Amino acid sequence: MMIVRRMGAFAAALTMAGSVALAGCGQTGPGGGGEGGASPGGGGAVKAFDVNQVTRDRVKDGGLLRWGINEYPTNWNLNHVDGNLAMVKRVIDALMPSAFRSNEKGEISPNTDYVSAAKLTATSPKQVVTLTLNPKAKWSDGKPITWQDYEAQWKAMNGKDADYRVATTTGYQDIESVKRGRSDHEVVITFAKPFGDWQSLFIPLYPRGTNDTPEAFNNAWVNKMPVTAGPFKFGRFDQTAKTITVDRDDAWWGEKAKLDRIVFRALESDALVGAFTNGELDTFDVGPSAPDYQRAKNTANAVVRQAAGPDFRHLTLNGESAMLSDVKVRQAVAMGVNRQVIAQSDLQGLDWPIILLNNHFFMNTQEGYQDNAGDIGRYNPERAKQLLDEAGWKLSGQTRKKDGKELNLRFVAPSGLQLTKSEAELVQNMLGQIGVKVTLQSVPSDDYFTKYIIPGNYDITAFSYVGTPFPVSSSYGQYANATKDGKGDLQWNANLGRIGSKEIDDAMDAATAELDHAQAVAKANAADKLIWQAVNVIPLYQRPQNVAVKNTVANLGARGFYDLRYQDIGFTQ
Repeated sequence: MMIVRRMGAFAAALTMAGSVALAGCGQTGPGGGGEGGASPGGGGAVKAFDVNQVTRDRVKDGGLLRWGINEYPTNWNLNHVDGNLAMVKRVIDALMPSAFRSNEKGEISPNTDYVSAAKLTATSPKQVVTLTLNPKAKWSDGKPITWQDYEAQWKAMNGKDADYRVATTTGYQDIESVKRGRSDHEVVITFAKPFGDWQSLFIPLYPRGTNDTPEAFNNAWVNKMPVTAGPFKFGRFDQTAKTITVDRDDAWWGEKAKLDRIVFRALESDALVGAFTNGELDTFDVGPSAPDYQRAKNTANAVVRQAAGPDFRHLTLNGESAMLSDVKVRQAVAMGVNRQVIAQSDLQGLDWPIILLNNHFFMNTQEGYQDNAGDIGRYNPERAKQLLDEAGWKLSGQTRKKDGKELNLRFVAPSGLQLTKSEAELVQNMLGQIGVKVTLQSVPSDDYFTKYIIPGNYDITAFSYVGTPFPVSSSYGQYANATKDGKGDLQWNANLGRIGSKEIDDAMDAATAELDHAQAVAKANAADKLIWQAVNVIPLYQRPQNVAVKNTVANLGARGFYDLRYQDIGFTQ
């Protein structure tokens, strides 16, 4: 997340940047071309990435970067359902290993600071991947990064022990074994069944000690960062000031970080732009907020960098809510909401094409995109009323009732986020016209995901998913059916809408197991049609990446599919 929730092999990440979001929902295919341009659904040209690329010799040595974020996370295990947030990813990317990295086109290669080579070494009788690890790579406690760290993460993430509260099992559940190769620095991964997006795995990698037991996996990173292995190391938390400080790690074996330190400062979304314009921050994610966009754009010595990425804004319905457990009611809600009006309200003034998103896996700018929304995605209040009648919710005055109960949906929104408040008010008005009452509940931003959305303590909400370059695999967890833990309780992991089925799982499995690209795309779109009918996540639009940055900041901004190199971020000379 967001997050965001970056949430599949990498889990969809929720992001609250100008909109709350999860980390993860990964998309596949090119994110556009070069710095130039993808065109969202035929709109004006937008950049694939815009990060003010500057060579390292033109970046100053030293300095402090002040980075604004809009929530103060507590769980720093990005692979855990509570840590699967965009703000967690933002910090962890400076500190933890990832086996692979993406360029601006969504092309994947080994992250050579950690993995010197990664090859598909067999496809028959089984798929085998061999990783050659960089022998210089070490954890901050001095232990080498070896095949055993990879084995432990697979065992934690493969779903066989549901006491590990993982964001997703995608990809890991398809692995048969992770073994030592010719040395401790060779990892041989054998798959029980084919998994096309194998390069989405081990992003990030946590140490063996984190993954050895459910207790460590679930709790060792709560308000702690015990071990790191990146260009930066953990400095300190300040719970009062809501800051997280990371310092350059002089034990880092790669190219030395240009900055001395980064201070991430959490503020309510509506306070970030003020802190930026006052010179208290060097960067923050504006998100789709036209007033903040204009204020940031007009700030002296600053720029708003904009790119098309695999990020989208959406409404999510809670299928375990008593009011929304009937698919007909969820379909009625979808048809009763005018998505075009919401998109126009959100995007007006952002220099961004106002085009609806009608796919859960592919963005408008991506190869493979097709409109799968069908009747569910069309604004049709009359059909919505019929569906509610069929479901037994009859109009009684202004509001529908059934068995003496009023059809009243609780729309939970994070405080300080005007965007979500506006969306909630629009939904309230639209659904009121078909006899559905909507009650708005504002909650603290820091509690929004962990106390409300992840536990299912809501009926309807809106946030953003922040994606990766992988199509179905990184979104899989958002739509996967529940599993049962050791106590027999349902675990929805990254599926925050708590709506799933064997048919959807089977369709997504077919897509992720497909090694032929064209067939994988076709099977992903088949899965998408089923998700539309179930009405879990209602996509609104591809979210523009709007990142406000002081114009002296190098190698940071709207990244699209491009994975930032934190060691290259700094200030121009």
